[in-house]
Amino acid sequence: MLLSAEHVSINFGARSLLTDVNFYLEPGDRVGVIGINGTGKSTFLRVLAGQIEPDEGSVTRDPNVQVSFLSQNPEMREDATILEQVFLSFPPEFRELNEYEAKSMLTKLGLTDFERKVGTLSGGQRKRLALAAALIHPADVLILDEPTNHLDTAMVTWLEDWLRRFRGGLIMVTHDRYFLERVVNHITELSRGKLYHYEANYSKYLELKAERAEMAEASERKRQSILRTEREWILRGCKARTTKSKDRIERYEALRDQEAPETDESVSLAAASSRLGRKIIELRDVGKEYDARWVLRHFSYGVLRDDRIGIVGHNGVGKSTLLRLIAGELQPDEGSVDIGTTVRIGHFSQEGRELDLNQRVYDFIHEIGDEVKTEEGTLTAKAMMERFLFPADLQSQPIGKLSGGERRRLYLLSILMAAPNVLLLDEPTNDLDVTTLSILEDYLQTFPGPILAVSHDRFFLDKLAGQIFEVKDGGTIERYVGNWTDWEGKRKAETAAEAPQKAEKAEQNRPRERKLKFSFKEQREFETIEGDIAELERQIADCEAAQSACGSDYVKLQELTERQTALEAALEEKMDRWVYLTDLKERIDAQ
Repeated sequence: MLLSAEHVSINFGARSLLTDVNFYLEPGDRVGVIGINGTGKSTFLRVLAGQIEPDEGSVTRDPNVQVSFLSQNPEMREDATILEQVFLSFPPEFRELNEYEAKSMLTKLGLTDFERKVGTLSGGQRKRLALAAALIHPADVLILDEPTNHLDTAMVTWLEDWLRRFRGGLIMVTHDRYFLERVVNHITELSRGKLYHYEANYSKYLELKAERAEMAEASERKRQSILRTEREWILRGCKARTTKSKDRIERYEALRDQEAPETDESVSLAAASSRLGRKIIELRDVGKEYDARWVLRHFSYGVLRDDRIGIVGHNGVGKSTLLRLIAGELQPDEGSVDIGTTVRIGHFSQEGRELDLNQRVYDFIHEIGDEVKTEEGTLTAKAMMERFLFPADLQSQPIGKLSGGERRRLYLLSILMAAPNVLLLDEPTNDLDVTTLSILEDYLQTFPGPILAVSHDRFFLDKLAGQIFEVKDGGTIERYVGNWTDWEGKRKAETAAEAPQKAEKAEQNRPRERKLKFSFKEQREFETIEGDIAELERQIADCEAAQSACGSDYVKLQELTERQTALEAALEEKMDRWVYLTDLKERIDAQ
């Protein structure tokens, strides 16, 4: 057992987040924690990581188990460099052993200036830096809160591969459903203060949850049917003098007092928009330059009423800039952006709106409007807030009391309350729970105007997009018809088509080969290489056994880890060499 939580209760002010729950993490467990924003997912992770103590119950960790934690809002030293921040909590000898790996990891996460000060980084860059620091930790248990936020598609794919190779226990909160599908083998759902455990990935979890709900509904129908029968018997004037009658009355009363199964909370969205004229938005030969670098160049496009456009590309390439140009928040350095007179843009930015943390939730929404017209009729601000899971008691709370996900949901509500007819969404899935995301996607499919969305969420783009705009270095934009999966398939096909051409060109430039044969050195290597591979595999096994036996000797553990890494690299090199020599032998024999 790596970690256990028993009879844990967690309160947040007057709100009860968790009540008498149990949680166990075994080696090899990869747990995805999901639930509606505000239910306490981040707080639960902090309790498991030992950052805060539960109000009741206990969390037990093996003293030899190392835990690494990525918080949703990591604290950092502003005057430290990126590389210093990664190793801030480690001794110098650890940095010496792991600096190369850390630099490689930071590069994968788009942080290449290792001497840059933390104080100059954006929120997304800070989160990626914190992720690198969490992953470089020699941990037995990784606890990650929204690790895919602020990662582009390539980074998410790299992180998926990294976590699948990770041998310890994993607990994470994430909204990325493809990530849950491919990485985890357990789902823990937090709902109404309870934990529901499923030994499944995301798709299997949906099946099992539906089965659980169906069984609960069937049980409730049976209970109601029995209650009707027993109620009629009592109303006929039953005699309670016999023991049998008394027992029957007691059973009826117990059944009557039994609580009905609770249904999960869900967000309800209704499409609300204002009239949209024929002319929407026209971009003509638009260009934008930052620091002598073109982030957009010679781009023209006319936005259509039924557009559903997903915008992808590496971090920092200019995706958010494109949305801000379309919204009229930035002026182009070249070309023009012409916005129609009837256009009302709802721009859901990545940074979000500056919120007054002392302002009440109700007052914030009330300032935008008292009511909103939807397909279902006119709804008051209070009713819209209730649909967005802000009940009366939460409406009276200051915004500062809300969780990060609840603030994100409130910001989304403020956008929709203004009844836009064009939606520009910049990473709308960040910090939103999977239930809210599912309903948001359904809402967007009924939205009567165009939608342009920057997102790294592959599931979201598969469900929403009819076109993909890929923003590339140098400011060019390539357009693809279809959703994310279609785009990814076309990219792979293009790459595969280019490979034979490159190989053919290389073949043409290659001089005519003589008859193949082993050199003396290759012959000797071929005869001994299988034994060399077996010896390396034995040394790796010995190294793993030594790591298990060294306990809390941190320095020794690092030495063994470094040795294992070197052995595995040597083994990989030998295996590559064995493949080459074996292939060469087959070609020699075939001559």
